[in-house]
Formats: sequence, structure tokens, C-alpha cells
Amino acid sequence: MEASTVEIKKKRDRIGVILYVIYVLLLLASVLLFVKIVGIQIFFKPDPKIETALTPSSRPRYIEPVRGNIIDCQGRLLAMSCPTYQIAMDCTVRREEFAKDKDGAAKEAAWMKKAGELSVELAKVFPEKSAEEYLKLIRNGRANGKKYLRIGKPVDRNVYNRVASFPLFKEGRYRGGFIAEQQNVRIYPYGKLARRTIGFVRNNRSDVGNTHVGLEGKFDFVLHGREGKEWLKVTDAGRVVDNDSTKTRPEDGKDIRTTLNIDYQDIAWRSLYNEICAEDDLEGACLVLMETGTGAIRAMVNLYRDGKSTDFEEVSNLAIGRAIEPGSVFKTVTLMQVLSDGYVKSLDETIPTNHGVIKGVRGVPQDVHMLDHERVHHTNSISIIDGFKISSNYVFGSLAVSNYSKKPMRFIENIHSYHLGEAFAFDLDGLATPTVPSPKDKNRYWSLSDLAVMGYGYGTRVTPLHVLSFYNAIANKGKMMKPYLVEDIELNGEVKNKRGPALMSTICSKAVADTITRALKAVTEEGTARRLKDARCTVAGKTGTSFGTYSGGSYRDEMGRRKYQGTFVGFFPAEEPRYSVICTVFSKPTSKQFQGGGIPARAIKNLVNGIYCIDPCFQPELSASK
Repeated sequence: MEASTVEIKKKRDRIGVILYVIYVLLLLASVLLFVKIVGIQIFFKPDPKIETALTPSSRPRYIEPVRGNIIDCQGRLLAMSCPTYQIAMDCTVRREEFAKDKDGAAKEAAWMKKAGELSVELAKVFPEKSAEEYLKLIRNGRANGKKYLRIGKPVDRNVYNRVASFPLFKEGRYRGGFIAEQQNVRIYPYGKLARRTIGFVRNNRSDVGNTHVGLEGKFDFVLHGREGKEWLKVTDAGRVVDNDSTKTRPEDGKDIRTTLNIDYQDIAWRSLYNEICAEDDLEGACLVLMETGTGAIRAMVNLYRDGKSTDFEEVSNLAIGRAIEPGSVFKTVTLMQVLSDGYVKSLDETIPTNHGVIKGVRGVPQDVHMLDHERVHHTNSISIIDGFKISSNYVFGSLAVSNYSKKPMRFIENIHSYHLGEAFAFDLDGLATPTVPSPKDKNRYWSLSDLAVMGYGYGTRVTPLHVLSFYNAIANKGKMMKPYLVEDIELNGEVKNKRGPALMSTICSKAVADTITRALKAVTEEGTARRLKDARCTVAGKTGTSFGTYSGGSYRDEMGRRKYQGTFVGFFPAEEPRYSVICTVFSKPTSKQFQGGGIPARAIKNLVNGIYCIDPCFQPELSASK
């Protein structure tokens, strides 16, 4: 019994020793394996050729964000991004798989039968090719190893869904060869309305001119958002996989809420286009509507026709990009100066007519209006307001010379204080810098004739937007508001950056603004803009006509033709101004006349009447019903 027990114990001891040895060996093997793994991770470097051959290459893929929308002041879409899909086909899918299968011939025949059915359906959606042509393309592509066969033009989501359900395509990318590449395209729901103001962004190509235009270009960094990025690898089976956890998601662009009112834009466009469409001698025209109290631009129309076009299009922003001699609309600048500086106390003050010749000034044409005034009224004097109504060059040239001849810089400084000599910051690129001559200019000779012609609207060059801002300040009792187009920047309806109204400066007193308003009302009631007298509400404003120059400074070409710039600028209702407006037409060299009291005044009358019918401030019942 004892011998048996001892034997059993010895067996157990041997088994324990064996297990212990196995344990130690496994432990040593584990340590060696661990050390080897650490060594491989830290020190081992494979042969570069082998590494390159066995490791799939990674490539980055950039993920485009959804571009933000541009909306009008009431939230209506002016520009939006819409996804489209370019349909294509990998003609080689499963070809190698069928080649290795013993039943491959039958499976290949079944695949091609589905390709025939697919071709029939494709011909219905993309009729530029027949079903037979599509099948031939697929068959040839399969035979030639074509992995990307483009089919038709990009389609919208509804057509994409339909195509994705076609035979073969419904089996997906790796069994049916279906490829659909999403592309975001820009849609402009209102077509041509405000197209130059809304603008565009093109690919950066040197052959297309300016690539960033309008609000789309100016605020591209806001609208575009931020691209995403992911790293992709192609497997041995030809599949593309995302193998990187550091994927960066795209950040969609923000929306821009503009000051534009698309209803007013439509009225403004029709009001101007209908007046100029039949005029072959016109090169272009612009019309801008601004809210008096804020400087918000509610409509901006720019119509231009170059030598190749037969119709007017929104292809050039004339309102901000063309600095011109303003003509008689600048007489209001002279009137503001003599009133603010105290040289004129009342509009009823008179000055001698002097047969229309400005005393002490040479080289300035005689004003024939004065001769008519002397003959008709049997007088040798004229009041300031009568000179304003008939737009007398003599009266305002005389006011400038008689009061500022000894201190012309005061006259120039006043112009600059009205912001008529600077290209102030604006929500669109391309605002032209005004030109204001000065006695301090070293490259030109200064004389009293310069002061005289500046007094009635020549010599200086300003954009229509500058002129409008000046008149808007008169309507706003002397407070000049900065013109603006962008109300705020939003993301998912939440305001991220509030912009809005900004006061530039106060350019005159309320009393002076009221006095000038009286003169501007006289122009539309009895003066050069009488055609606005019967508008649906009272309009105060001024007409102006200037001429483009040719080589040598001449205002006529060799055939005696002129290039006209006719302008009307003003505000309405005159008693409690709500809107200011400017319209300027630009002619080609012509023998016809295009003055401010013609097309511009008619266009603005149409605009005033149209807005009067829909604006709640004129129709209280409209506001009450909302």
C-alpha cells in the first residue's frame, strides 16, 4: 500500500516538473516573441521596393461643402446650391470573376442581357443616343477594360433615383457598375434679376476675365465654407476604402441675407428696361433704389449692351464702376455749400443775369437759358430757385466763382466732406474712385473756369452711387448713411454676424436739407422734371445731363455726335422721404438727345408708381392685413 502511494507521488512530481518546464519554455517564447515584435515595430525596416509593392497607396479626397445661400431681405432665395449627379458606368465589373468561373460564359451572357435592358432605359432618360448605341458603348467598354463610361449630362435627384433603379444599375457599384458623382451647381431662381449684383465665382482661369464678381465673389470665403478631407486606399479587389480615422468633415457655407427686395428689384428692372429696350443708341443704364433712413439698397439694376449684344443684360455694374461727370445733379452740391456757409440765406435771393456770362471767367460757354429768361420775363435778374428749376449753368457757376474764387480749397474741402471724393467701403468690389480737381494738383493748371464748371457739374467725376448717397442724406435731414447690401450673415437661420445701417457723417443741418428739398420739389413741379409731377406720390429730385469726352477733351466726335449721360436723382415721398433713387442712361455716340428729364425721369416715375401699389407704408391696409 505504501509502495503504491510512493509510486503515485513520483508520477505526479514528474508531471509537475514537465508542466513547469513547458511553462518556462512558453514563458521564454512569449518574452522572445514580445521582444521580437517590439524590435520589428521600432527597428525593423522592410525593403522599400517590397513595401511599395505590397502597400496600397493612399490618396486624399477633398469633400466639398455645401455653398451658402444668398437671400433677399424677406428670406427669398436669390442664389442656392443644388446637387446634381453625373451618371457613369464601370464596364469591367465582375468580368474577371466570370472568367475564372466554370459557368462564367452563362453568367457573362446574363450580365450582357441586363446591359441590353439597361440600354433601353438609358435611351429614355438620355435620348441623345439610342438603346443600340448605349449597348454598343457598354460592350466595347467591357471588351477594352473601360472603368469609366460617362453617360449623358448631370441630372437632378429625381432622375438620379430613377436611373439607380434601372436593370444592372440597381445592383450597385461593384456588381452593376453604377457610378454617380455628386456635383453642387449654383441655381438662381429669379433668373436675370440682380444677376450682376449677386455675381458669380468661376474657376481661376486666365481666359475668362474677372472670376470673382458681385456678392458671390466678395463674400466667397463666407459662402464657400471649409472643405473636408479623407484618405483613401484602393484594395487588391479594386475597391476604394476609407482607412484613416482622421477624417475632417466639411463645414457648409453660411447664408447671406441681403437688403434687396426681389419684388422691388422686379419693378425697377421692368421700369428701366421697358424705357430703354427700343433705343438702339443707348449703351447701358442703371437704376438704384435706397432706403432713406438706413442706406439699405432695395434694388440695383445694371443693364449693358456691348457691340456684340442685341439686348441689354446684367453684365456690368455701371452704378458703382463708372465714374462720370455728373452734370446738373451736381448743382445741388453747390447749393448746399452756399447755404451751409451762409452766402445764400434764401432761395428767393436774386443775382444779375449778365446775359448768361460769368464775370471774370474765360472759356466757359454763355448760358443761353439766361437770354431766354431775360426775353421772356423782361428782367435782368434771376432768383436762386428759378435758376435751379431751369438748371442754369450760369447761376451755379456764378455762385461758385463769386463766393469761392478767393478760397477755392474751401469749395473742394466741402465736396470731400460730402464723401464725394472717396471710394468708401462697400459690399461689392469695384467701386470707382471719384476725381475731384484741386488747386493743389501739381500736374494741372488751375483757373476760375475750373471752379465755375465744377459749380454746375463738370470737371469732377463720381459714380451714380456717390450721387445717390448725397441726395439720400438730403432726404435724411442731413445724415449721410453708408450704402450697404448685406444685412447679416446666417447659419441655419441663426444670425452669426449682424451688419446693418451705419452713419457716415452729418453733411448739413436739417434747415439746409429742408431748403434744398423745397428746391428739388420745385424741379419736379415746375422745372426740368415736370413729367414726375403726376406720379402716385410727390417726388423731389434733380435732372442732369453731361457728355462723354473724346480725344483732346472734345465733347463731340468728328461727325458732331455726343455721348450722353442723362440722370435723374431724388427721393419720395417728398414730405416724408422713405426711398431715394437714381437712374442714369449712357448713350453711344449719337445725334439724338438723352437727357435726365427724359428716359431717367420716366423710368423713375414707373418705379414710384409700382412701389406705391405694393409698399405697406403707402397702403396701410396691406400692412394691417399681414
